[in-house]
Amino acid sequence: MMLSIDGLKTHIPDAVLDQIPDCAEKFAINTPLRLAHFLAQCAHESMDFKAREENLNYSADGLKKIFPKYFPDNLADSYARQPEKIASRVYGGRMGNGDEASKEGYKYRGRGYIQLTGKDNYSKFAQTISDDILNNPDLVVSKYPLLSAAWFWNTRLLNQLADEGSSDDVVTKITKKVNGGVIGLDDRIKHFKNYFPLLA
Repeated sequence: MMLSIDGLKTHIPDAVLDQIPDCAEKFAINTPLRLAHFLAQCAHESMDFKAREENLNYSADGLKKIFPKYFPDNLADSYARQPEKIASRVYGGRMGNGDEASKEGYKYRGRGYIQLTGKDNYSKFAQTISDDILNNPDLVVSKYPLLSAAWFWNTRLLNQLADEGSSDDVVTKITKKVNGGVIGLDDRIKHFKNYFPLLA
């Protein structure tokens, strides 16, 4: 790999750096521009690589705000602070998951630095690795938090966008593909501007 990542050493946890060569090889995140854009998005999405799993510990008020269509009237009260019940309801019956009773919504909840969510996505990502993550989804947290994010990156054709350059405009375009909007854009731009010179 021609990419030198030594400059990132004190800026990104070693456990993350150790996973970069695999991502570079499997998904061609192998230029300074691509890697800087990729890591900037991952850093923002995971609160600087601290969060590797979706936090679903919502209060009743939180549920009504974030998932109003799933928690009409007072339904939220009986789900509050119960992540397994919440995910099973919100993610049940979509993204390849079984219904709420199957609890697959919780089994395949968001994991990794860019949340891999839903049985369909776990199945597709599983085709790129040798481990059985459908039966051991927690491996996405322990072993593949960065590679699962690289898989997502690849499915959204984000290397091509990253190749467009280092402007705020490019970060904005990538953010829209990752986030669906521009939430946290300033933080993503800041991370990119921090990482890119360290790789160039």
